[in-house]
Amino acid sequence: MSTAEHHAVADQEPKGELFALLAEFETVEQVTAAARKVRDAGYKHWDVYSPFPIHGIDRDMGMPPTILPWIVLCGGITGLLGGLGLVWYSNASFFEKLPAFIQGYQFLISGKPIFSLPANIPIMFETTVLLSAFGAVFGMLGLNKLPMLYNPLFKSERFLRATDDRFFIAIEATDPQFDRQRVQKLLTEIGGAHLEEIHD
Repeated sequence: MSTAEHHAVADQEPKGELFALLAEFETVEQVTAAARKVRDAGYKHWDVYSPFPIHGIDRDMGMPPTILPWIVLCGGITGLLGGLGLVWYSNASFFEKLPAFIQGYQFLISGKPIFSLPANIPIMFETTVLLSAFGAVFGMLGLNKLPMLYNPLFKSERFLRATDDRFFIAIEATDPQFDRQRVQKLLTEIGGAHLEEIHD
């Protein structure tokens, strides 16, 4: 096979399934204005990539409020009730099931009851904080789909500048409204430069 034929065959090789269309922007103002227009166009599966956090970009993208606070609240309530159950079982319930001579090891201090809520508040506080922290950390990782060891966008050399001095918008092919020509036209009209097809 000649070199020319080899290149022709290589050009005909499938690139893989289309993942997204990627557009580049130079300034924060450009990408935020573009994000508002993509939001108004009704797209759902898309994202903005920036080398630093952009204040208000979630509002510009029309993102709903995160459910992370509810995850933290559920973790805190679970920790509170779990801590309460733990101290009640270990101090009040557990000993009643043991032989009488072991029950004598329960500590009666100044005639106070075996189980008292104020005495166990520190334990309940600690378990509340512990499970709230777990909910915050693992909830954040889960909602952000982390750790993400692979993303088709990493194949784009220009996309590497997303950690340096450029801003990007990627509209994914999984979006219900995705049409290649319409998306290309939209990204061009909103000022996107260097439009690139990303294949997986």
